[in-house]
Amino acid sequence: MNTTEQQFLKELDDKLWKAADKLRANLDAANYKHVVLGLIFLKYVSDAFEERQRELRELFQQDNDDNIYYLPREDFNSDDEYEQSLDEELEVLDYYREANVFWVPKEARWNTLKSKAALPTGSVLWRDATGNDVKLRSVSWLIDNALEAIEHSNPKLKGILNSISRFQVEDDKLIGLINSFSNTSFSTPEYEGQKLSLQSKDILGHVYEYFLGQFALAEGKQGGQYYTPKSIVSLIVEMLEPYSGRVYDPAMGSGGFFVSNDKFIEEHAKEWHYDAAEQRKHISVYGQESNPTTWRLAAMNMAIRGLDFNFGKKNADTFLNDQHPDLRADFVMANPPFNMKDWWSESLAEDARWKYGTPPKNNANFAWLQHMLYHLRPAGSMALLLSNGSMSSNNNNEGEIRKRLVEEDLVECMVALPGQLFTNTQIPACIWFLTKDKTGGLSPNGVKKRARKGEVLFIDARQLGYMKDRVLRDFAAEDIAKVADTFHAWQRDESYEDVAGICKSAKLTDIQKHDFVLTPGRYVGAADVEDDGVPFAEKMANLTEQLREQFDERERLEAKIKRNLGGLGYEL
Repeated sequence: MNTTEQQFLKELDDKLWKAADKLRANLDAANYKHVVLGLIFLKYVSDAFEERQRELRELFQQDNDDNIYYLPREDFNSDDEYEQSLDEELEVLDYYREANVFWVPKEARWNTLKSKAALPTGSVLWRDATGNDVKLRSVSWLIDNALEAIEHSNPKLKGILNSISRFQVEDDKLIGLINSFSNTSFSTPEYEGQKLSLQSKDILGHVYEYFLGQFALAEGKQGGQYYTPKSIVSLIVEMLEPYSGRVYDPAMGSGGFFVSNDKFIEEHAKEWHYDAAEQRKHISVYGQESNPTTWRLAAMNMAIRGLDFNFGKKNADTFLNDQHPDLRADFVMANPPFNMKDWWSESLAEDARWKYGTPPKNNANFAWLQHMLYHLRPAGSMALLLSNGSMSSNNNNEGEIRKRLVEEDLVECMVALPGQLFTNTQIPACIWFLTKDKTGGLSPNGVKKRARKGEVLFIDARQLGYMKDRVLRDFAAEDIAKVADTFHAWQRDESYEDVAGICKSAKLTDIQKHDFVLTPGRYVGAADVEDDGVPFAEKMANLTEQLREQFDERERLEAKIKRNLGGLGYEL
């Protein structure tokens, strides 16, 4: 993406968010995302539909041998008859489905929505199939009617679009949003008079992802239930390299891992010499989510990007109602709720997933880990975000489960993350990378992996990243590359070397000596300190002198404060 496109997207983000954020005073942050994202989705599908219409109209009038869409003017008696025929042909649903464009009924098109929303309540909008007048009840009802019409016409969207009437947003607020969004085109982007090569799907995908992040910030703790910071997701995907196969997330939130996987395939197309569109066909997406509104967010997130997905028949608890019981995935990745307490049911007591030990009833960390292992195929790889306590805790069988995982040689890499990466928690986190096969062989992108039996890589990334604002840390692209490249070099034996304070390849015997604690800091040690050439005795003398001066300054300031307070009649 070039600089002009990046600037266009940044300004678009700012403009749309300022318009959307006006609702914050009227709605809880957890609710207004559904109103805003629903309207943005309507704008996108309408723009994409109109773009296809323009394309079809041109095809209908192009006279060449290869054009199967051509409608000759001479077959009609008049220009009016010809134009009417063109208009009728533009309403044929199959022309849109064949181009993977959502069909948008007339009452759901953006121009219809905008013009009808401006009418007084009670105005006649159109006549229904039985000839009765359909009157405007409210703008939220009008929007819901459009969403329902689109769902009804597109089976892929059935049951995934949220109605907004229940949020009781005032008409004038919704009209303001409609007018603000009307100034944005997803299908013909221009910036300062320059036409951009960005596709409508890419623009909407970017805006959708940006809004999810902003909503997560606005919601605070609750926002983390559906949103994992982009940089952490990118790090995991870059390390796992899911080029092809089945990808599964049992705690998918809004589907961030699947989106990042799609971008990963796009970004590495030139490097690995493949066609991104063709390569995407080799990825199958499977997910599960318990929260019904978040389940819909994820489904809509996939739909706007044209990604096929299987999220089960409905939202459901992953442990109690596994929607993919027979799935064995090539890649499993997840960011489940840390240290989840209320997860246990007695029906889980003898569950086949607890192969390495029954997880504690008051903490689901090792339940998530074993659930993911259960769904991992023999040559697959997985990554799981957990709290740091999972690397060392011995409470309620956790230590024994961790010991079994190490002894079975399932743990491949442990990454310690810096603090302040998450919007919803300050709990320090780590990433577990596990695999059932360390014998070596070809990775999905055809790169040979070496035999790594009996070895575990530890990476301490706590010093990486930068503060993007006062409270949140983020990874730069070079931080992600540094960690991913270290992992891949170790996997492939590409000039990998242990670096004090950063990474260490440990043997199982080393881990045994540390009582199966997997905290990277125990293995990587301290970073080497560069010698500045100043003798120790001289350093200590200088530091002591500085300390003495600071003590003297403290006494001087203390005496001055006492004098000032005494002058005001307050003796200390």
